[in-house]
Amino acid sequence: MPLFHDADHPAYSSNGGVAGRFEGVLAPGEFAAAYDRVRDFSGQLVDPLEPEDMVVQTMPDVSPTKWHLAHTTWFFETFVLKQLPEYEVFDDHFEHLFNSYYNSVGEQFSRQHRGLLSRPTVAEVMRYRDHVDGWMSGLLGDGGPTGEMLRVTEIGLHHEQQHQELLLTDIKHVLGFNPMFPVYADRDDEPAGPKVRRVTGPTGYVRFEGGVLELGHDGEGFAFDNEGPRHEQLIRPFEIAERCVTNAEWQQFMADGGYDRPELWTSLGWSTVKERDWQSPEYWFARLGRQKNFTLAGLRNVDPDEPVTHVSWLEADAYARWTGLNEDRVVRLPSEFEWEIACGASTDEGEFADSFRFHPAAVSPDAGRLQGMLGNGWEWTSSPYLPYPGYRPAAGAIGEYNGKFMCQQYVLRGGSCATSRDHVRPTYRNFFPPDARWQFTGVRLCRDAD
Repeated sequence: MPLFHDADHPAYSSNGGVAGRFEGVLAPGEFAAAYDRVRDFSGQLVDPLEPEDMVVQTMPDVSPTKWHLAHTTWFFETFVLKQLPEYEVFDDHFEHLFNSYYNSVGEQFSRQHRGLLSRPTVAEVMRYRDHVDGWMSGLLGDGGPTGEMLRVTEIGLHHEQQHQELLLTDIKHVLGFNPMFPVYADRDDEPAGPKVRRVTGPTGYVRFEGGVLELGHDGEGFAFDNEGPRHEQLIRPFEIAERCVTNAEWQQFMADGGYDRPELWTSLGWSTVKERDWQSPEYWFARLGRQKNFTLAGLRNVDPDEPVTHVSWLEADAYARWTGLNEDRVVRLPSEFEWEIACGASTDEGEFADSFRFHPAAVSPDAGRLQGMLGNGWEWTSSPYLPYPGYRPAAGAIGEYNGKFMCQQYVLRGGSCATSRDHVRPTYRNFFPPDARWQFTGVRLCRDAD
């Protein structure tokens, strides 16, 4: 989506812009190992796929797997290797084919038509990766680049991690479009019979007193430019839910006519629900009288204890309104600043891509603590994606897309089961349009403190 929001997705990145600040997270001698680790993980993610899987594009927001592999390679070639006078370009056509939205670099092939490209083949893309990896290994093995080249190399590593997440969510959309519901990565945790709910009561809330607080990245370690500058915010006392909304709770919303009650929805939400005939989260299917959930492990029973994911901001907002009506008080989504404050008080985490499970973990029935604020699913906030006070977009192509998307997007926080653990932090600002739901996006409720 974080790292740097590739302007390629409606977010249009899961990270904000490509503009990052290098703060010495990696020592020069550590770059070669970090490069190999990140690039090898991409290889592990595509290992379960067939070439036919890797060329399909099921909607404009989805890019073929082949394109992700080539684009991340294009980034290193374009912004690092082409600065070397001795570098040998692999194929001149790739500058056009695998540029996402860097207008200062050149024109791009249309995003919605990437799935129509049969050439280069998957095998050719893999040879492209080998070519660039060979040059990068030589460069990094000589002690590593310095200065600006060092900063851009580190951004490139985070950029590839962002596309690893997009690769997973995009291939899920591709496989979920197939009525065979193919399995990407099997896991042996499906209960033999109906699952007994462990989380039966409503969520508790944790109170924060607020005040005039400093928020945003503090300058330690890597961050994208949209995570700063650190600044003061006035926060009123608030209460935030101990856990995210579960599948069982969402089923109650559905059973109470949640998708058919206009009083719960914004104008855009109601028109979108009717036009697209939404009646449940993305990837939920009714089969033999039971709700089924398509996962990267295939079609499974809906687990009542898992946090609901693949819901849009429009649905999250409607759910909060529905909860408020039932509780006879205002219930809402947290602002991104309330979420960041709460995350600083939490030590509990959910699933990340590193586990290779690629699915949210069920929440615990234990009360009294904030659960899963990092991992499992991106959490919608009520905050529009806007610049912090004093924000200035970075100059040049690397910073071309962060500020441009500070319009008609909402901020999400926390990462997901498709995010690498070392790619997310409490200040990381993801953003998507309010109707997006093909990502692992979920809901944590909030309310003003009495």
